[in-house]
Amino acid sequence: MNYQWYPGHMTKARRQMQEDLKLIDLMIELVDARVPAASRNPDIDELGKNKARLILLNKSDLADERGNDTWMEYFKGKGYSVVKVNSRSGAGMKAINSAVQEACKEKIERDRKRGILNRPVRAMVVGIPNVGKSTFINAYAGRACAKTGNKPGVTKGKQWIRLSKQLELLDTPGILWPKFEDQQVGLHLAMIGSINDEILNVEELALSVIDYLTAEYPGTLEKRFGFEGATDRVEILGEIARVRGCLKKGSELDYEKAARLLMDDFRSGKLGRITLEKPEETASGK
Repeated sequence: MNYQWYPGHMTKARRQMQEDLKLIDLMIELVDARVPAASRNPDIDELGKNKARLILLNKSDLADERGNDTWMEYFKGKGYSVVKVNSRSGAGMKAINSAVQEACKEKIERDRKRGILNRPVRAMVVGIPNVGKSTFINAYAGRACAKTGNKPGVTKGKQWIRLSKQLELLDTPGILWPKFEDQQVGLHLAMIGSINDEILNVEELALSVIDYLTAEYPGTLEKRFGFEGATDRVEILGEIARVRGCLKKGSELDYEKAARLLMDDFRSGKLGRITLEKPEETASGK
């Protein structure tokens, strides 16, 4: 299956981000902890190369803990500040303020020498679709979310949200969509639901998930669905259909329904905590 993502308004979005970069001190990049490489926008490193950087491993509760630790070390080795978070539960949020201060310590020190004390760090949140940007902003800001209005020297119409005394977020569109050539990236994004299922062959996608789980997390499917002995990928999907009563008229197994059921269980974490990528497999060096 050929995975393709139609980014749309790519040029306009990139231009908007470039314009907004001059207003910020920090770029906060959310990635999906299950696919930390595939869920990174390939343009962001270039656009943010002169800014402080903080990477949030979001949905870390869905990724396995060993994978989270490995990826945190990988990104720290690349010079980023890193925090693992779960925007839905709020886990990890308390660590963000100190991570922001650490990522921006050079800017804060420059301000101090110029006699500017306690000026909030201005940040922009970036990330691909479905990585949890809005959930993160809402969770971090909470009910205390307050728009601080237009600031002097800021382009008319731009709004800042005060997330804490130490951090303000530029509330602006212009988040880029990644355009990828590597089909493995497309596959991983399809697996986690960042590509619309309506344009995918869900049965083929489910078979790819079965292949991965059989190799990397043996016994996971048998434990979840309660079958034994099946080893062939199609046979396993058939067993899932049988166990869960996914049947067409005439008691024929409904493989598509079973595939959608499997994908829902996988994405929601019902199959357990699963990481789809390892740093050593990241050939692009992102």
